Amino acid sequence: MIRDRETLTQLLDTIARFVRERLVPAESQVAETDAIPAPLVEEMKALGLFGLTIPEKYGGLGLTMEEEALAAIELGRTSPAFRSLIGTNNGIGSAAIAFDGTESQKRSYLPRYASGELIGSFCLTEPDAGSDAASIQTSAVRDGDHYRLNGTKRFITNAPRAGTFTVMARTDPSIKGARGVSAFIVDADTPGIGLGAKDKKMGQSGAHTCDVIFEDVRVPAENLIGGREGEGFATSMKVLDRGRLHIAALCVGTAERLIDDALRYAAERRQFGKPIGEHQLIQAMLADSRTEAYAARTMVLDAARRRDDGEATGTLSSCCKLFATEMVGRVADRAVQIHGGAGYIADYGVERFYRDVRLFRLYEGTSEIQRTIIARNMMRTIS
Repeated sequence: MIRDRETLTQLLDTIARFVRERLVPAESQVAETDAIPAPLVEEMKALGLFGLTIPEKYGGLGLTMEEEALAAIELGRTSPAFRSLIGTNNGIGSAAIAFDGTESQKRSYLPRYASGELIGSFCLTEPDAGSDAASIQTSAVRDGDHYRLNGTKRFITNAPRAGTFTVMARTDPSIKGARGVSAFIVDADTPGIGLGAKDKKMGQSGAHTCDVIFEDVRVPAENLIGGREGEGFATSMKVLDRGRLHIAALCVGTAERLIDDALRYAAERRQFGKPIGEHQLIQAMLADSRTEAYAARTMVLDAARRRDDGEATGTLSSCCKLFATEMVGRVADRAVQIHGGAGYIADYGVERFYRDVRLFRLYEGTSEIQRTIIARNMMRTIS
């Protein structure tokens, strides 16, 4: 349950106002320059947006999963690039340490994530290991009181500005599956780390990804997350389990933004002597979009509450991620259709969201992987 309704309402109102008054007006600039203006980044820090989910004892707000989902819905009402910047600090960039790190690791890194001093990045995907995360090849070989890391990670969010990398690497080459993988905290200024060129993407301008190359990078053994080898894959699955609910909530907010834009256009645009919103085929698209967005919101908040209550929600997280990311794609397509020719023109912003939301069905587990997880877990319930 929500711990303090009044405080949460104030937080959500603050985020909504910041999104409406500061971020939405900057969307075109971010799209054109492929960069978030520095003053907005500083405002995000001042509002505590980099530490929404980090425990209060380490300088964050310590939101529950339900509270985080509600905040993500508000952040989804603007360009995904803004959320992407703070998303790794609240999710995949910090969660491994928050979940399984030693107390020393938590004290050292979490306060700096919460303040925005450090940007965290999560390094799992490789050129030949994406959906099959257990097959990663990046190696970590013990060398005295250090490990030597070698390998390449691909499509790493926020890597160009990261202060740390959470790296999944194979510490036991004799174990080919998940049990041979360990997790490390790697400071970005460590010698031997190289960055590839920024990826030229289909959408989400302002959110940057690139390759991260590790060549004999010496990482102190104390930076092995949790101090135990062979736990990295389990840690990464915990991280992704929570992250999938966050992405699903983000999709709800984006869908609601698109529905609002489409509805406003349908009320203003006139054809055949009346607003196009009075034509039944336009109404059908609006109604279908509203219904699906409501269904996704309900799913996400239910799963989030269950997680907060201590239930195992791996299957539900995948259900939410699958439905919400597919849903927002359909809503974006309808929004373009409702706008007609104007929907294909950059001035209205709808085509930008159409491209932006396509990524949601790919990262943190593709739709196909979510279906596999859901069905596999269903089969396990059969005795």
